[in-house]
Formats: sequence, structure tokens, C-alpha cells
Amino acid sequence: MIEVRRKEKETTESLMRRFSRRIQQSGVLVRARRTRFKNEEKSKTEKRQEALYKVKIRKEIDKLKKMGKFDEEALRRIKLKLNQ
Repeated sequence: MIEVRRKEKETTESLMRRFSRRIQQSGVLVRARRTRFKNEEKSKTEKRQEALYKVKIRKEIDKLKKMGKFDEEALRRIKLKLNQ
């Protein structure tokens, strides 16, 4: 825990500056940000399933583009069909 005591005749601005400097030097913010935005690694099977899903969608999109029937609504229908 970081503690900063106000010196005699010290302004609040300089106290805040000193406090901010101490926080940055201690590395508390860096550790907090690291844990806050940490992404969990996906398992091997999750990665594989995601890749297969993308391949299936890409095939369907290519097929519809060749037929000239691809639009946003078609993409939504493809995703619904594959998720069921």
C-alpha cells in the first residue's frame, strides 16, 4: 500500500503530483492493467472448432458469391444454420 503524507505548507497539487509519481514508480498500475486485460488462452479443441467454423462459413460465402446471391441477410442465415 502506498502512502504519501502531506508536508508542511505543501499544496494539494504538489501532493497529488508526488503521489502519482510514487504510484508509477511502484508498478501498481502496470500490475492492475495486466490482470484486468488478461486474455485466457483457448484450448486446442476450441481453436480447432473455431477454425472449422470459419472454413465452413467461407465455403458457403464463396458458393453464394459465385451464384450472385450473397448479401448481409445471406450471411446471417448461414451463421444461424451452422450454429444449430
